[in-house]
Formats: sequence, C-alpha cells, structure tokens
Amino acid sequence: MKWKLNIRKEVTVTVAVIAISSLIAFTERKAGNWVCHNIVIELDNEMENHFLDEADVLRLVNAGQSTLIGTTMDRINLKHLENKLKYDRHILNAEIFGDLKGNLIVKVELRRPIARIVRENAPDAYVAEDGTIMGVSEKYTSRVVLLSGSFTNRLIDAGNMYEVDEGKQIMDMIDFVNDDRFWRSQVAQMDVDQTGDITIYPQVTGQRVEFGKPENVESKFRKLMIFYKEILPTKGCTKYERVNLKYEGQIIAE
Repeated sequence: MKWKLNIRKEVTVTVAVIAISSLIAFTERKAGNWVCHNIVIELDNEMENHFLDEADVLRLVNAGQSTLIGTTMDRINLKHLENKLKYDRHILNAEIFGDLKGNLIVKVELRRPIARIVRENAPDAYVAEDGTIMGVSEKYTSRVVLLSGSFTNRLIDAGNMYEVDEGKQIMDMIDFVNDDRFWRSQVAQMDVDQTGDITIYPQVTGQRVEFGKPENVESKFRKLMIFYKEILPTKGCTKYERVNLKYEGQIIAE
C-alpha cells in the first residue's frame, strides 16, 4: 500500500512539473517571447491568379531585412509587414500572425485582373476588379479583354480606373462584357480615344464597332446583337467594314 502511495506521489509531482512547464511556456508565448521557427505562406489562388507564388511572397516578407527565422515575436512588426505586402499592387489583402508552434502565418489574397492595357511604346498593365492598375508578370498572362488607345495613358498615370473621368463607366462596360458568355468571347479589344469614345474590335466578325461613350451600354449591345443576328446573315460578313452604335435607335453599317 505504501509502495502504491509513493507511485501516486511521483505521478503527482511529474504532472505538476509538466503543468508548471506548460504554464511558463504559454506565458512566454503570450508575452510575445516565442521564437519564429518557420514562415508559412497561405496564398489565396481561387481565381487562378498566378502573378505571384509563395516564393515571391516570401521574398517580399524578407525584403530589406535579414530572415525572420530565429527572431522573437516581440521584435516582429506585423503591421509593417502587412503594409509592405499590400504595397505590391497584385496583393489585395495581407494578414500576418503567429501560432503557438512558432510559425509565422502569412495569408495573402491576390487581385483578379479583368482587362489588360496594351500600349505600343510603353509597358502593358492589368486592370483589377477594384479598378487598381497593376503591372504585368513574366510568369503569367491572363486572357482578358484588351484596352488600348490614348486614353489609357491617363489610366496608367492615375493608378486606378475610378480616379479618372469616365473610368467608372469603362469599368461597368468591362463588367457587362465579362458577365455575358457571348460578349466575353466576341469582344477582343476596346480602343478608347482621348475623348473617351470606344471602338470595339471583335474576335470573329471583321467589322469595327464604333460604340461611342461607355453609356447606355446594354442598349447598344442589344443593337449590336440585332446587327449580328438579322443583318449579317442576309448581307454577308464581308459586306460592311464598320458599325456605328452611337446614335439612339439607329444602327449605321457601312
């Protein structure tokens, strides 16, 4: 009986030591004194955006400093790291935090491109869903509608579509095209001149479409559909070189 009691005492002491050790470790971690043993990159890639990969994000995290591995939590400025990541225009949002295993978790959400700006004598760029203008990538090319014309220089300079007059209307037109399966496959390029007038270059038919200002978009595309369904089948695809949709209630084909 005494022998059993000694065993119980030893077990009790052991459990107490483990509990105290765990409490000390938890207290140190809670105080921010745990050491970063690993950096885990979690990249939100549901939209199949491959402009950045995990290695790119890790380089951004470590840019301008020595590696964070071996650094205690209280010496890591999480907000600074998040802002540094969001400075890259491909990144929509970034969240960084540590877990109790010593991992620094870096969660990154990428912007999704909806159009590509093409220019003859200057670098191309992409337009993101929120209007942000972001650079192209050597790793990835997104198949989206093309934007061209002198108006695009103003977009590049502004850095965001919504910072430019008629930028919101152009965004609405891009969204309309992307949301419709037929127009998404048919509208290859939108050329925007200095005044904001748009000319559409279709994917299949050869006629250039003089759309005018990006207003009354749905009505103008209905007229264009009438041209494709009712006029082209009777006159032939090579009959006309251009279609003008600028004027209300009219389809001018020449």
